[in-house]
Amino acid sequence: MTEQWVTEFATQCILRMNESTERITKCLNMLPEDAVWQRPNSQLSSVGNLVLHLCGNITQYIISSLGGAADVRMRDKEFETMGGHTRQALMTMMEATATEACRVIHNCPASELMRVREVQGFALTGMGICIHVVEHYSYHTGQIALHTKLMLEKDLGFYAGMNLNITNR
Repeated sequence: MTEQWVTEFATQCILRMNESTERITKCLNMLPEDAVWQRPNSQLSSVGNLVLHLCGNITQYIISSLGGAADVRMRDKEFETMGGHTRQALMTMMEATATEACRVIHNCPASELMRVREVQGFALTGMGICIHVVEHYSYHTGQIALHTKLMLEKDLGFYAGMNLNITNR
């Protein structure tokens, strides 16, 4: 694996992580404080729960597994929590977690991207861990965006000012 490839892989992972962080922050800023912990129904998590879940997942997979921090995740608590964190506290937690994860990814050598380790019962290479986290982060970002659109009945403006009808060259 060339150094250039490793750098590009890390750059793209970090780009997508930052994109998700910005979108979640935008949603949290738009939602009224009391909406953050509302569950649309008994089978769905609140935006607050999804943020806690993302912080737990990113910490376990990237910061702990790739970065060497202790794995202290309590996954069930991410979904059981019914409040206790403000929008601002959730944004701060999410941004700090994503920033640290991006630092770990940026500094991850090729040997660690190829090494297999066990995370949450799954055997994954460091590259597989990064792909999982980026995909998982994006997936739940979409859920948070949907919750926000349903509650506010408005476009979130993620692509404001962009022409998405441009064809490939």
